[in-house]
Amino acid sequence: MSSKLAVSALLFGGLLGVGCVTEGELDDQSSAEQEVLGPPSGLTLTPTATDRITVSWNAVPGALKYYVYQATAAAGPYSFRGTARAPATSLPVANLTPNTNYCFEVRTDDGTGPGAFSAPACSQGQSIAPAPTQVTATTSLTYATTVNVRWGAVSGASKYYVYRLDAATGTFTFYATSLTTAFDATHLTAGATYCFRIAAQTTPGITAQSATACNSSASGGVNLGAAGSFAILSKSGISTVPNSAITGDLGVSPSAASTITGFSLTADATNVFSTSTQVTGRVYAANYAPPTPANLTTSVGDMQLAFTDAASRAPNVTELGAGNIGGMNLAPGVYKWGTGLLIPTSVTLTGSATAVWIFQIAQDLTMSSGAQITLAGGALAKNIYWQVGAQTTLNTTAHLEGNVLSKTAITLAPGTSVNGRLLAQTAVTLNTSTIVKPAP
Repeated sequence: MSSKLAVSALLFGGLLGVGCVTEGELDDQSSAEQEVLGPPSGLTLTPTATDRITVSWNAVPGALKYYVYQATAAAGPYSFRGTARAPATSLPVANLTPNTNYCFEVRTDDGTGPGAFSAPACSQGQSIAPAPTQVTATTSLTYATTVNVRWGAVSGASKYYVYRLDAATGTFTFYATSLTTAFDATHLTAGATYCFRIAAQTTPGITAQSATACNSSASGGVNLGAAGSFAILSKSGISTVPNSAITGDLGVSPSAASTITGFSLTADATNVFSTSTQVTGRVYAANYAPPTPANLTTSVGDMQLAFTDAASRAPNVTELGAGNIGGMNLAPGVYKWGTGLLIPTSVTLTGSATAVWIFQIAQDLTMSSGAQITLAGGALAKNIYWQVGAQTTLNTTAHLEGNVLSKTAITLAPGTSVNGRLLAQTAVTLNTSTIVKPAP
């Protein structure tokens, strides 16, 4: 019975013969007849971005609006997130935390108050792929101031962002964009260390940055110090079978001038240096007048430091050709052998004018007769270093480019030539040889 009929019956109870009802009975009947709408069904969640989910449900007849609640677990606790007014049956929820699980419940309101909660539905925003892996930063073997950065592909990535460590702030800042899994960082400072991280752009969003990969740019040249002022520098003597031709200074220390043979030396009036018709430059010995002895001591010390420096550089290539590089064309870089190195036929070094080659040889360096070192691409002899752990031998008519830093003797056969320097920690022997110190 409706409340209106009940009141009418009460007013005319005596006439109609209807019994009386109390006020409490009226309230009970009224509440029972105001039925609350049931909860929505068919709750679905559609991730639209890494931080967005659209909550949808089936329409409930009589509903004027719907309330959406959010939690991070099905059991709650839930907090109010928004209202959708009928006839809408969905609500986009934004500002979510990527890769985080979220649960939602919905309740209706027909104007008399909210109804019961729907069953929960759980999901997370579109997942962002993991950060790129297999990130490496390696020294370029082509250019002295380039680091090659490489990484593994990320599924669905449209491009990649390269970040570089800012040494001044200690933070990684955006450096470049790459459409592939490779990037070459150029125009770096030779010998400096650079660190990189990579992030991928995917449809859901940008991944986290990768692990850090660091490496030095291609090795800078070895600092020869005062030893670099000599074409030939030896600790125990320099001899020649005339006539050799040397462009640049000669020096021996701690040995005396008597260990310089075959040059027909002529002492200068000051006795600071000597000259020879075979030398376009000056000849110095440890027993000459000051400041020659002190200068030579410094030069020999620098020669030994340069040897150690060259030997300590991290190699890019090891044991190439099992110690035989005949016929090869070598890019810039640091090459290391735990054995001797044989050059039986000609070798080409190809690189720019700033490219550097360091050859670390644990035992002997031997060039066969007629073998040639040839430079290409603008490469310069001054940037080539042969660090030899034992003896260096150039056989008849062999030609070498670069600076030889030899732990023991350097021996040149007839007709040999060197565009570079011979820096020996024991003796240097020439035989109608031609030595030209490179331009600075």
